[in-house]
Amino acid sequence: MIGIVLITHGHLGDSLRETVEHVIGPQTQLLSVPVEREDEIAQLRPALLDAVHAVDTGEGVLLLTDIFGSTPSNLALSVREPDHVEVIAGVNMPMLVKLAKSREHRDLASCIALATSAGRKYIAAASELPQSCLQGGKCCEETIAEALAPHASPLLGADSRGGMNANVIPLRHAVS
Repeated sequence: MIGIVLITHGHLGDSLRETVEHVIGPQTQLLSVPVEREDEIAQLRPALLDAVHAVDTGEGVLLLTDIFGSTPSNLALSVREPDHVEVIAGVNMPMLVKLAKSREHRDLASCIALATSAGRKYIAAASELPQSCLQGGKCCEETIAEALAPHASPLLGADSRGGMNANVIPLRHAVS
């Protein structure tokens, strides 16, 4: 199983962990390391290393941070080990739920791809969605994918030229 450590500003990581457990049930190999305003990277590094070792089953660890370039992100990057301890910035609930449900049977590389895809896929502005998606209960992923075609990939929201399609990314109504 791929281990997960949430390294975020304040107690955001604790809240994300609690919420994912509310949605899909108790999780093992999932810890949070909060970073407070007054904390220094050098002081937090031992706590992060302890968390990494605690969740590591030998199959790899993902360090999920909230903002790339921030103190939590820089702390995570300081303990990165290519192909074993990797960092993803921009953690959100779709990313974490997808990882928590699939990390037991996937390797680190496929978990990274899955997490980044899910993190992007479920971001959408309601004002940019077709009206049929706003009526509740209807899965609108196919509708949005068709609306974006031929330039968009329904998986990543990238246009055929490789850039991100800023208009709409597929959205599926969440079920908790």
